[in-house]
Amino acid sequence: MMHVDINRSINFLLILLAVLITGCSGTSEKPFTLDDQATQNESTDTTSYLAHNPKMGARLRFAKNKAKTGLTQQNTVWDRLLSLYSLPEVEHYRIDQEVNWYLQHPTSLAIIQQRAEPYLHHILDEIEAKNIPGELALLPVVESSFIPDAYSHADASGLWQFVPATGEEYGLQQNAWYDGRRDIYTSTKAATTYLKELSDTFHGDWLLALASYNCGKGRVRKSIEKNEDNNLPTDYWSLTLPQETIDYVPKLLAIAKIFANADEYNIHLQHIPNKPFFEVINIKEPLDLHIAAQLANTPYDKFIKLNPGYSRSCTAPQGPHHLLIPVDKAQSFKISLANLPPNARVDLVKLQNEIKLSQSQPKELKNTVIYRVNTGDSLVAIAKKFHTSVNQIRESNHLTSNTVKLGMALKIGGQLTQTPKTTLLSTLPNQAKSVNQFYVVKKGDTFVKIGQRFSTHPNAIAEWNKLSVKSALMPGKKIIIKSLHPQLASSSPVRLIQYVVHPGDTLTQIAKKFNLTLADLRKNNLDILQKGLQPGQKLKILIDSRSST
Repeated sequence: MMHVDINRSINFLLILLAVLITGCSGTSEKPFTLDDQATQNESTDTTSYLAHNPKMGARLRFAKNKAKTGLTQQNTVWDRLLSLYSLPEVEHYRIDQEVNWYLQHPTSLAIIQQRAEPYLHHILDEIEAKNIPGELALLPVVESSFIPDAYSHADASGLWQFVPATGEEYGLQQNAWYDGRRDIYTSTKAATTYLKELSDTFHGDWLLALASYNCGKGRVRKSIEKNEDNNLPTDYWSLTLPQETIDYVPKLLAIAKIFANADEYNIHLQHIPNKPFFEVINIKEPLDLHIAAQLANTPYDKFIKLNPGYSRSCTAPQGPHHLLIPVDKAQSFKISLANLPPNARVDLVKLQNEIKLSQSQPKELKNTVIYRVNTGDSLVAIAKKFHTSVNQIRESNHLTSNTVKLGMALKIGGQLTQTPKTTLLSTLPNQAKSVNQFYVVKKGDTFVKIGQRFSTHPNAIAEWNKLSVKSALMPGKKIIIKSLHPQLASSSPVRLIQYVVHPGDTLTQIAKKFNLTLADLRKNNLDILQKGLQPGQKLKILIDSRSST
């Protein structure tokens, strides 16, 4: 009996072994991966759960996307963006309303993606460096629609829409030559730093931090305290806030949700490689932006979208001295810049004119400090404390009334000053002064050819010889070639006048009246024309006394 049992056991083991061998021979040679495991799980548990819980579909797919991007190579910025999502997912009708609006306007989503392409990789670098939620990389969608030089009625500017006082508090220079709020590189660093600090202020509650970014910490704190006094919840959704702030956070959460579930919403995500779009290059000294664009072999309109912080035709004489150059053009730009003669970096005539313009700008406050409004403060009390006037504080902070809010950052300054001409000019490339030399014009010479011969801009040569750059040069004529150490000649024929805008005036008519290009007229009055042309405005007009108007 025992012998029979042993035989049966042996036969059973042989049959079992054969089955195992057969099963192994039918297994795919493709190795088992984490992606395979994720796919198996998604096709079983997740699908089954969705079938019974259709309202939870977006939430589960959102999580699925994050898991996949964390396990696979991040080929696009969207892969990387979703892998950094970390805000808690919220179901709220205000988010649904914003989602529906975007889905009804798919063109706006396509435009936003196009605008964001040059900036997203850099923004994600800063997001990762600060260890803050990836969703915040999409905040410029809400703030500026990814328009780098956007300007608001509240005097906020740039991708991240800093107001002047907050921008200055976070190290963003603002003057007639340069506005750091519009600088992609510096403003992104400042914005991510500011957002992280706001999160710390509200103990890691990112929705309260975002609300504060929009309407100020003081306003949010006041609303929290009010709810606490009334034994009400103090989360973002329960607070009484300005309507703009009520819409603000749901807009960001909606756009983040749409990008996380693009397939479900039938939204096409444009292919944006997960690679740097630009390189930050230190140019060390002022450089004409048109020349820089040429050295970068980049159309000027695209070049300026990477460098919208500069308000004049060249980089700021007193700095900063950096430019954002498309990464595929960066190496050739460095080589071309190194080979550029120092005296060919700027058009001196144009620079002199723009220095005159900058010195006609409203005076800047010296020894400026940032003051946070405290409980019980008024403009009168703050002005008395800092030995200044209410009007000066209002003017410096673009306030429309004497009302100040708790927590508001005010720019307070003392002595008024203007930067002297020598300070601006002394920062230009140093060159030794020399005695003027003369050049005898030869047949076929033009200002352009002579300029190339002496590595000098043709406009400068024309200016030194009191000629128009369009003038014909007669062979045998002696013309002056100066040392290019920049000097402002008091006898310069270019004069600055002010023109008061009349009802019915247009920029085109004014430009034609003074024989200017529309582009030059706009550039010379950027600060005035931010909100459009209006009667009574005083436009700065540079006219050449040698030409009739």
